[in-house]
Amino acid sequence: MAAAVTDSEAEGAQQPPLALTVEAIYEAHFDFVWRSLRRMGVPQHRMDDAAQDVFVVVHRRLGEFAQRSSVKTWLFGIVLRVARDHRRTQKRKEQPITNPDPDGLPDVTLDDPLRRAELADSVRIFRQLVIAMSQDKREIFVLSELEGMTAPEVSDALGIAVSTVQSRLRAARSEFEAALSRLRAQQGGGSHGHE
Repeated sequence: MAAAVTDSEAEGAQQPPLALTVEAIYEAHFDFVWRSLRRMGVPQHRMDDAAQDVFVVVHRRLGEFAQRSSVKTWLFGIVLRVARDHRRTQKRKEQPITNPDPDGLPDVTLDDPLRRAELADSVRIFRQLVIAMSQDKREIFVLSELEGMTAPEVSDALGIAVSTVQSRLRAARSEFEAALSRLRAQQGGGSHGHE
């Protein structure tokens, strides 16, 4: 004999997926989109266009979003494609930016100008180390370490296996630490010669 279906179960089975609007997604996730675009290497002067491109895609594709993943995960997939397009355009049409600004990392307001300068320098170095990573490692590093996504969420966002996410994340962390150690050694060696 089939089990009886309760009213709440029947109601839940018949409910349509959560209604999402472009406006609601924009309001809830604009900061995430902006940070992610910067972290994926979109130059500052192209950020407005890139962010607009992301939300144009959201508008065009919202009806196709089946909500099998989180909105944030779905958005990151769009961000990746838009960031890649903007980086390709940057390489074809313009000179590369040799001193990228630190946007895309948390803003900190400090009263002490010296501390502000130190923090800005740290952010710039951190950004350079992340941008120097291969694209595959950078994507996983940003999602895991900076956005706090779990391995399954990253897997869903990038369309790769969880084991691949874990392997690349280990490699990205190792690469980051090695680059940071080299930089510290260079700065330590360079500062002794000037004293």
